[in-house]
Amino acid sequence: MDDLAGKVALVTGGSRGIGAGAARALAKAGCDVAVNYRRRGDEAEAVCAEIRALGRRAVAICADVSRSAEVREMATLVGRDLGTLSILINNAGVARVQKIEDITEDDWNEIIDTNLKSAFLVTQAVLPGMRAQGWGRVINVSSVAAQTGGVVGPHYAASKAGMLGLTHSLANLMVKEGITVNAIAPALIATEMVTSNPRANPEIIPVGHFGAMDDVSSVVVLLAQNGYITGQTINVNGGWYFS
Repeated sequence: MDDLAGKVALVTGGSRGIGAGAARALAKAGCDVAVNYRRRGDEAEAVCAEIRALGRRAVAICADVSRSAEVREMATLVGRDLGTLSILINNAGVARVQKIEDITEDDWNEIIDTNLKSAFLVTQAVLPGMRAQGWGRVINVSSVAAQTGGVVGPHYAASKAGMLGLTHSLANLMVKEGITVNAIAPALIATEMVTSNPRANPEIIPVGHFGAMDDVSSVVVLLAQNGYITGQTINVNGGWYFS
């Protein structure tokens, strides 16, 4: 298992929920962390304060990761403030509970752009640094919705399924360069996104309860440390979906 001490990580959508949990866990493992956010800057700064209290460096960066110009600027800021990026957690996402007949083209485009296109754009922006150092970890936060349809809607399920295809392609392309690419597919983790969804019922989960953020963040650290796992989807779903 690789030592993460001094590695630089970027967590998109890192101000709350699974992203914030991943940022804290990586800091505890020794990483300096850039916390990306689009809104709620105060929450991103609070996560950074927790990371600094652990003795690690942290910076909060506001960027809409579905926009290439903002992604490029964010990558530049991470390099300037923390150094060459080694670990990327593509976590930014939105979930809008809608019936299929209510989903507009704008709704579809927003979900795909925020959840899927962003993962491509950010990965593309940081790959040169990973390639130059011959070491990198890309971890895409997908969802059980990619495998079962989930409880949000087809636009969300499609965006999360797309992340699995992106993971497979990137892992295949990067496998000889010291860069691993994996996905995590959580189900009903007790975050604001889940607890505010009226369709999210813990009875759906075979183990009988929502998951905790630590259930996901511990897998983030595992995948960051492990150089032999690549192209995989790690299911953190309480038994909802078996692979």
